[in-house]
Amino acid sequence: MSHSKKILITGADGFIGSHLTETLVRQGFNVKAFTLYNSFNSWGWLDQSAKEVLDNVEVFSGDIRDPYGVKEAMKGCNIVLHLAALIAIPYSYHSPATYVDTNVSGTLNVVQAARELGVEKVVHTSTSEVYGTAKFVPITEEHPLQGQSPYSASKIGADQIAMSFYQSFNTPVSIIRPFNTYGPRQSARAVIPTVITQIANGTRKIKLGALYPTRDFNYVKDTVRGFIAIAESEKSIGEVINIGSNFEISIGDTVQLIAEAMGVEIEIETDEVRLRPEKSEVNRLWADNAKAKELVGWEPLYGGREGFKRGLAETAEWFSHPANLAGYKSDRYNI
Repeated sequence: MSHSKKILITGADGFIGSHLTETLVRQGFNVKAFTLYNSFNSWGWLDQSAKEVLDNVEVFSGDIRDPYGVKEAMKGCNIVLHLAALIAIPYSYHSPATYVDTNVSGTLNVVQAARELGVEKVVHTSTSEVYGTAKFVPITEEHPLQGQSPYSASKIGADQIAMSFYQSFNTPVSIIRPFNTYGPRQSARAVIPTVITQIANGTRKIKLGALYPTRDFNYVKDTVRGFIAIAESEKSIGEVINIGSNFEISIGDTVQLIAEAMGVEIEIETDEVRLRPEKSEVNRLWADNAKAKELVGWEPLYGGREGFKRGLAETAEWFSHPANLAGYKSDRYNI
């Protein structure tokens, strides 16, 4: 990927998007960051970025739901990394229409503009949630798609819209399908920050939902490397590629590893409000990442149990810093 290429990152203000923006800017790429327009003039997590990053990034404030703004932002860009999305599963239970607007229509806006402007590459962000509860493990890209929540269904729709533009118009689309990404800056609605922030604030009775489901956790640095590997590879066009650690662990065991990393003893309390409806809970996720290795040369640096422990330690260290912890409401359930 030439440094002369201009890269648009939608959702640059979010958890993964901000890490991706910083990494690409530090690698010398020409980056335009698409952030959600708001009256606070906030650029989300980019507000925390170092001066040398912000001095070298162009910020475009808009709304992924607006086709005019999306097309305006994409003018002059060669590559689009599309991360902008609504991602919280509980919020999708009571506000599903916003998920269709943002995730499905937003993705349509991106690929339609890419087609009209002749963009060289679009990397669209999927999620392991589209697989639902594993029917076989490890989960390959051929696994059936199951919309077990409105969020998951909206992402399946978005993926299909993106790929339909490749099939119909030869728009150069690749789909990255990260499994459960974690790390500094993640929203407290996710399980790892939920546990870390409660412990860091002195709580030893940790409130959680279901403990039996398994997840394939992927450290954010590995996810960022996955985006870059897919963006750089010609072979990824028209392909869906899992980015995961090929390591399965239960939520209960994850919580114990976090407690060990933070050097504390904890008790777990089930909080009914945190439980998903029974048929909506994704019980098992475990990524087959062979395609990513074979096609684009990506493999996790934080894979397996030892890699997971290293990633948790780095994450706990970031959250435990008072200035970072102050931004989280650990005493309430965040959806």
